[in-house]
Amino acid sequence: MAKIVCVLYPDPVNGFPPRYARDSIPVLTGYPNGQTLPTPADIDFTPGELLGSVSGELGLRAFLEARGHTLVVTSDKDGPDSVLDRELQDADVLISQPFWPAYLSAERIAKAPQLKLALTAGIGSDHVDIDAAIAAGITVAEETYSNSISVAEHAVMQILALVRNFLPAHRWAEQGGWNIADSVSRAYDLEGMDVGVIAAGRIGQAVLRRLAPFAVKLHYTDKHRLSADVEAELGLTFHPDAQSLARAVDVVSIHAPLHPETRNLFDEELIGSMRRGSYIINTARAQIVDRDAIVRALESGQLAGYAGDVWYPQPPAPDHPWRTMPNNAMTPHVSGSTLSAQARYAAGTREILEDWLDGKPIRDEYLIVDGGRLAGTGAASYTATVNATPAA
Repeated sequence: MAKIVCVLYPDPVNGFPPRYARDSIPVLTGYPNGQTLPTPADIDFTPGELLGSVSGELGLRAFLEARGHTLVVTSDKDGPDSVLDRELQDADVLISQPFWPAYLSAERIAKAPQLKLALTAGIGSDHVDIDAAIAAGITVAEETYSNSISVAEHAVMQILALVRNFLPAHRWAEQGGWNIADSVSRAYDLEGMDVGVIAAGRIGQAVLRRLAPFAVKLHYTDKHRLSADVEAELGLTFHPDAQSLARAVDVVSIHAPLHPETRNLFDEELIGSMRRGSYIINTARAQIVDRDAIVRALESGQLAGYAGDVWYPQPPAPDHPWRTMPNNAMTPHVSGSTLSAQARYAAGTREILEDWLDGKPIRDEYLIVDGGRLAGTGAASYTATVNATPAA
């Protein structure tokens, strides 16, 4: 029997379950690229429920305990005396979400000799030390596409919130004012601006498609250039690298995975090369930008705004400078954890567990690391320093 440790974010402050705003969520029939939605044998939850918090348990307990497996669910993930560190020592499976990541470092892997599967409920496995997982023979998997559109919608929302100066205007109304001049003194139309996307994968392409009707000039850069047909359809300008793109646009939306090539990509020099008054939206990973360079650029006016929902570490300290820097529209890491997305990634988590526990192959598109090497989506999206032989 397997021991599964699941790290999820805490329940709502007003208790669980919350009072839901809607009675149901739309039923999707597939993803935009034709990939099928998760196909578990069954689910033990109602789509639209809060599944990503501790009491939600991703809807897994009945399924796992009926098979005789042990499920440990906690939000206590940081520090040597955390529940995560105590329970991980003899765990077979670790489940985590990008929004409340269980950082699976090489040190933690070394102390978890039975660990065989690191599963991300959602998209993004950079909280796992990929090289260490490869060396230890750990399979790393995630539910590709489960919350891609959720993140794309959030990014477009934050672009508009920054450019239109929405949050300060809302605060004036909320506080009883009617300060039109104050509200519009930093508000612009998005129409006609140059907007660039870093990495045109599933999320990046979804952002481009959603921005096209705004009559903006669209730019992108990616390791794999899109087809001529897609470029013509959306009117895209391709750039060979982030440096070229950053100089040419008013708005940058970042959608790259975090790996050695993207870490601190937007540093002082690159930000300084951008048009004065540019905007950066980052719903990818916080460490793709230099934290303090962002703060300085906002204070100097080189950047007109910065928004996103990714921080490092997560959760950030109360005094993290992004909480109070000027002209920010930051949110907690919520973009990919809507109730709609949770239904999909909870079902995908169960599908992966069913396959793994039954000794069946995990879908190729869900794989990041398998058999001691990058695999599936991981081979196209991540960089590893070694492809090791799995540990015995």
